[in-house]
Amino acid sequence: MADIAVGATDPGELDQQERRRLAALVAADSALLDDLHADDFILVNPGGGEWDRAFYLGGIADGSIDYRRFEAVTPLQVMASDGVAVVRYRSAIEIAIGGGPYVSLIAWHLDCYRQDEQSNRWRCVWSQATRSDD
Repeated sequence: MADIAVGATDPGELDQQERRRLAALVAADSALLDDLHADDFILVNPGGGEWDRAFYLGGIADGSIDYRRFEAVTPLQVMASDGVAVVRYRSAIEIAIGGGPYVSLIAWHLDCYRQDEQSNRWRCVWSQATRSDD
């Protein structure tokens, strides 16, 4: 994996980081997901619920949260400076929760990255997904 260098604010590198994260969610790649998410990661899902890192990544690992599709359908917009970055985009998602049927949705995302002080890598710390019906 190509890490984003200390102090890097290249939007292209952050774009690639987010795309790797989405692919890892679909592939249920626990090792990569562990590396890409901060220890204090929080997701606010499209239903408005708040999932912490243990619940979210644990659900991906055990299959109770199962993405069949999760991809950006708009260009990723990136703002980054001094160890903090925000990535904004719209996605298409197909997901099954708790063994239920797959549901398709379109969502807007704001994903906040922070540069990890110990590893010097960018890690997702907050993720907000808002369902979009248009």
